[in-house]
Amino acid sequence: MRPLILSLIATFCAAMTSSAEVKKAPFGKLPDGKEVDIYTLSNAKGMTVKIMNYGAIITEIHVPDKSGKTVDVALGFDDLQGYLDGHPYFGAIVGRVANRIGKGTFTLDGTTYKLATNNGPNALHGGKVGFDKKLWQAAIVNGKEPSVSFTYISPDMEEGYPGTLGVTVIYTLTDDNALRIDYRATTGKATPVNLTQHSYFNLAGHDAGDILAHEIMIAADEYTPSDATLLPTGKIESVKGTPLDFTKSTAIGQRIKDIKADPAGYDHNFVLRVGKESPYLAAVVKDPKSGRVMKVMTSEPGVQFYTGNFLDGKNKGKGGAVYKQYGGFCLEAQHYPDSVNQPKFPTVILKPGETYRQTTIYQFSAE
Repeated sequence: MRPLILSLIATFCAAMTSSAEVKKAPFGKLPDGKEVDIYTLSNAKGMTVKIMNYGAIITEIHVPDKSGKTVDVALGFDDLQGYLDGHPYFGAIVGRVANRIGKGTFTLDGTTYKLATNNGPNALHGGKVGFDKKLWQAAIVNGKEPSVSFTYISPDMEEGYPGTLGVTVIYTLTDDNALRIDYRATTGKATPVNLTQHSYFNLAGHDAGDILAHEIMIAADEYTPSDATLLPTGKIESVKGTPLDFTKSTAIGQRIKDIKADPAGYDHNFVLRVGKESPYLAAVVKDPKSGRVMKVMTSEPGVQFYTGNFLDGKNKGKGGAVYKQYGGFCLEAQHYPDSVNQPKFPTVILKPGETYRQTTIYQFSAE
């Protein structure tokens, strides 16, 4: 497996020649004694991002506001144990297939595969022990900007998925306060692949309360309606005239109670306007009070907008913060949910000889 890991890393790093400083420090040990490290990426603009190799999880994102005050805008925990105790995918890379697969089953090349149903009747975010709970191999990338690669080899039939899948994710902090995430994957057998980053953001600060006053624009005229289990019906419908119309910047809380769900809130896949150049604009979020702005760009056809509906205060976060309902939002760039069972949706099947590629950028500013 080691040659495959080195090959995946080399694919990313071949064009990068100059050095960038990244700080590495221990972050604890797993129950089996394996050590977990955390990597700190910083730039001259005052932005800092911390990522650990357990789950390739982003633990902190420090961003300045319009007056230069820097706070951590990512929900998470102070130590490794907080993540090991269980959490709603704070900051993690999720896969092999993000989002939901209906009834935990799919058929590929004449074979039916059965997955764990870990979200009601459906499979969610890669299974019971998905990529968010794996120890990834990390390497500092020599380049112009601070960058770290994380590689994981998922064996054939892990969590029920066919094919040995090699995945590398590279996080790069740019000079213009953008966190760029580049994904690559190859497989030994045809298999579904749909990776995403699952950070929860609060642009006022991770411990600042709810995000209902944040204003969001989503570059999507359509969405994929879902049933009571949040599984797509297979249809694609217009957002016009619905609480999902964010084609113009709108406060998150303005229509949130109009969502007919229990609990009420957004957990919807939006069909992005695919631009001529990739990555293209997916969303823009602003916190009016601090002036912090986050722009999301991606190469993916969809983005899942989630408003922390199920946060219930049980997760005690950094500095003792209590993360309650609507305490953070997610913008998960990905293919549509249940695409493996929906022939009209863009395919998520990766075949031998092909390379899965995705780029998603979270760019921060203040105004």
